[in-house]
Amino acid sequence: MKSLLRGTRKDIAVVTLATMALTFLIWLPFILKIHSFFNLDFSAGFNTIYRNFDGLEYIVIAKSFYFPSEIAKLPISMPAGYFASHFPGYSLFILLFAPLLGFLKSMLFVSGLFTTFSVIAFYFLLKDFDLTSQPLWLSLVFLVLPARWVIIHSVGAAEPTFIFFVITTIYFFMRFEEEGCFRDIILSGVAAAFAQLTRPPGILLFAALGLYLIWNIIRHNHGNFGKRIIRAIGRYYPMLLTPITLLAIFYWYSVAYHNFFAYFHSGDNIHLGFLPFQVFNKAQPWVGDIWLEDIIYIFMMGLLGGLLLLKHKLYPMAFFVLTYFTAIIFVAHRDISRYILPIFPFVLIAFEKVLVSKEFKITLAILLLAIYLYAQNFIIANIAPIPNLQVFN
Repeated sequence: MKSLLRGTRKDIAVVTLATMALTFLIWLPFILKIHSFFNLDFSAGFNTIYRNFDGLEYIVIAKSFYFPSEIAKLPISMPAGYFASHFPGYSLFILLFAPLLGFLKSMLFVSGLFTTFSVIAFYFLLKDFDLTSQPLWLSLVFLVLPARWVIIHSVGAAEPTFIFFVITTIYFFMRFEEEGCFRDIILSGVAAAFAQLTRPPGILLFAALGLYLIWNIIRHNHGNFGKRIIRAIGRYYPMLLTPITLLAIFYWYSVAYHNFFAYFHSGDNIHLGFLPFQVFNKAQPWVGDIWLEDIIYIFMMGLLGGLLLLKHKLYPMAFFVLTYFTAIIFVAHRDISRYILPIFPFVLIAFEKVLVSKEFKITLAILLLAIYLYAQNFIIANIAPIPNLQVFN
């Protein structure tokens, strides 16, 4: 047992150091203001990292709590109602560390902190449920795949925080399913509430696990369906914290914006439509492109991953992946690779047998430079038009 604990501690230290090292390697050319590396220009310096979308928008929320009068004091072009589409969880963590670090550094610190937490949570999910023979390796793979994730966890973004709480929710939910300890379902419910507090798709986590429970009751139903539903509610009621959190956010919008439904009136940045696969419509305002073949492969990986999880009887993961995937096909936005990030830890588990193979390790080693250059090319161009950052500190 002691050797097992030592091994686990060593693995956690490795993934923590690897997370820090990868972030430093992404930041290094900006710190050094390198004029040309593989023809990429980093001479604008570290402000490029600070100015990457959407981190500064969460600082606006941390400074204003959504009140339009406070938002108006900041040099931004978006209307106050725009920020209702950004939920406050990440901003609250930024605010927590801002007295020590300032808002800009706190923004990056929170991203890095929750990236580390996400990888560690993923490691324990793999190890404690015996999902792979190589939990350390697969955790390191999760640091760099999908490649869009490398960008997101190197700048200011809410996804690392959200993904940590999603993995934690699934982890404790599965542990409750196996061991029946009520503390686990409380922890799962609390984690799901924080996921909802962080990003709007948190409600999909609640929906997915609710669908799983209904499916499980139907599958084992021997009559008296109504009583079994009531029993399930009594057993899993901490999960109701998720819709309660959503209502609390909307209530706060009614205070700040005087509009309970401000989220739905936040402009064209929700990107949901009534028809599926509208991402393949060039006329959509957030698409504007015809070179979209990569999205087909992203959809293929997501759907196949969900079906493989079903095949492997990892039902809570499978229901989350498939529910989230179903919602994603109604999103009309070129950056689908970002929107679909929360399901990818579980997709990696679905393809575990391939990802631990010698052939994949060789492939990844060759492609690491490509992932790095892709990330840097994106970060250099993805900057908010805000020249003076001091007002955000």
